[in-house]
Amino acid sequence: MLNIKVAKTAGFCFGVQRAVDLVYNNIGSKEPIYTLGPITHNEQVVEDLAKKGVKVVENPEELKDLPKGTIIIRAHGIPKKLYDELSSYGHNIIDATCPFVKKIHKIVEKEKKRHIIIVGNPDHPEIKGIMGWCNDENYTVIQDIEEAKNLNLPTDLQLCIVAQTTYNYIRFQELVEIISKKGYDIFVFNTICSATQQRQQEAYELAKVSDAMIVIGGKDSSNTRKLYEICKSECKNTYYIQKPADLDLSQFKSYRNVGITAGASTPHYIIKEVLTVMSEKSFEQLLEEENLVEINAGEIVEGIVLDVKDNEIILNIGYKTEGIITKEEFTNSPNIDLKAVVKPGDKMEAKVIKVNDGEGQVILTYKRLAAEKGYKKLEEAYKNKTVLKAKVAEVLNGGVSVIIDEARVFIPASLISDTYEKDLSKYAGQEIEFVITEFNPKKRRIIGDRRQLIVAKKEEMKKELYEKIKVGMTVEGVVKNITDFGAFIDLGGADGLLHISEMSWSRVDDPKKLFKVGDKVKAFIKDIQGDKIALSLKFEDQNPWLKAEEKYAAGNVVTGKVARMTDFGAFVELEPGIDALLHVSQISKEHVEKPSDVLKIGQEIKAKVVDFNKEDKKISISIKALESENKSAEEAKDIQSENAAENNSEEIANQ
Repeated sequence: MLNIKVAKTAGFCFGVQRAVDLVYNNIGSKEPIYTLGPITHNEQVVEDLAKKGVKVVENPEELKDLPKGTIIIRAHGIPKKLYDELSSYGHNIIDATCPFVKKIHKIVEKEKKRHIIIVGNPDHPEIKGIMGWCNDENYTVIQDIEEAKNLNLPTDLQLCIVAQTTYNYIRFQELVEIISKKGYDIFVFNTICSATQQRQQEAYELAKVSDAMIVIGGKDSSNTRKLYEICKSECKNTYYIQKPADLDLSQFKSYRNVGITAGASTPHYIIKEVLTVMSEKSFEQLLEEENLVEINAGEIVEGIVLDVKDNEIILNIGYKTEGIITKEEFTNSPNIDLKAVVKPGDKMEAKVIKVNDGEGQVILTYKRLAAEKGYKKLEEAYKNKTVLKAKVAEVLNGGVSVIIDEARVFIPASLISDTYEKDLSKYAGQEIEFVITEFNPKKRRIIGDRRQLIVAKKEEMKKELYEKIKVGMTVEGVVKNITDFGAFIDLGGADGLLHISEMSWSRVDDPKKLFKVGDKVKAFIKDIQGDKIALSLKFEDQNPWLKAEEKYAAGNVVTGKVARMTDFGAFVELEPGIDALLHVSQISKEHVEKPSDVLKIGQEIKAKVVDFNKEDKKISISIKALESENKSAEEAKDIQSENAAENNSEEIANQ
């Protein structure tokens, strides 16, 4: 049994369909109808229109001698000067130029500073029309790889490259690559109609799995010839026909799988007639079986990605024209790279915003459909108090926003943390957890709360912490806050206070000179009173007083530095954690009014320990006592020297 498959996009493209419809819609008016050249490269359509009174005008000068009527410009478009000339003849003009071709006209007209490279057949009406919109003939037309290789323009020229809408997409890429390697500054516009790309790709895929291919189209149709070339390269049994009568059915007796495609100028009824002949079904039966796609605004459609550009995604949605999703209608996330997240061939669901945007394209939205699904997810999370997780998409005045399936959730600054945070920029791009506390999508008010999760987690951690800690235990934490009287250490669930007096065995005047926020600290728990935890760094095995009795016994001579002074004396640091009092009366034998008259902070002095009180941890030292001792020693030494001298004299005299 013969298995016949027709390509989905075979036949009239949007531009040709639009032009043909314009002609048929104007038939019956009182004025004559003219078309500038055949409205489409299909003899059957042109013949049918001629029977209905539509006259083809090849030369615009013919209009001078014709009755005033309506002249319709075909989908291929015309040069600007020719358009102006037509206007001068007084006929009503209907411009049926394909919107995709119009787009090329606007590009080449705008890019006045660049030399235009037009890729396509120079004899094709579309290319002739494009040439007529270039500035001062500042253009070059190339058709194939050889011409691209031979392109020889000044290297300092800036180039703008466009293509005939029906040109082979793969071949266009090859030509662009060849030109780019020549060192030009190029700006490329892929102006190949997305429907053409899809038609060519479908024909390629169908030809690969078919025993024979039938390509239907007019003999003058450029895009049909390209379809034939593509199919022929993959399937040697490829046949080019214009109408069902061109079929030789005897050629297909030995084939099992036959594919059918058709050029953009081929009306659908001809494809149906060919299929009827091939499948031996009546034309009426095929029409009944055909499932024509109709879409309306608000409907959800499924499509396959044809192309991804910097600012839009093009989808084949099974309609007579493609669907467009702009970057703004794809996502709420800023600075997204569409090409990184969407690829040709991907399946996508979208919602129809507008069936015709003025250029025949269907405008779709992905983010609004996703947001509707996202709202349902958020509503369920709100009802069930589900914890959600998402990255912060944007830092705003007064809070941050996150996006769940394109539905935006606002988290106020007061609900982002359990403490006040002035600068929220650190949350940008950070993944956070939150719950929905307010859900009102009609007012676009969906509020998230992160604070209650933090509070709940800390309460749990606090409970666990108090269950395991006890006095004397060594713990590790992070400095959270520093005050004049101490530092608060986050122990993971509760804060402990490290008082200034417990920071060191030596005296600490300013905690901020010893610690900074974020420092890790290992301390021991000195006391627990209810929720209050007192910490200490004064570990007993590091207590300098353990060996002080031996080192600073009365009578020992010691060295230290003046640490601080009062009116009654100076405190001298003998080692970290041990200070001794040098009373003003013990500074010198001479009268000293106040210590600062003879001493300076940081000055190193030597003195004698005159008292050691282990119980009160007090040591008294005296410079005066050391000086007296030294003087007595010197006097004793002098007396000793004198006695020795006298004894020596007596010995000499006796001799």
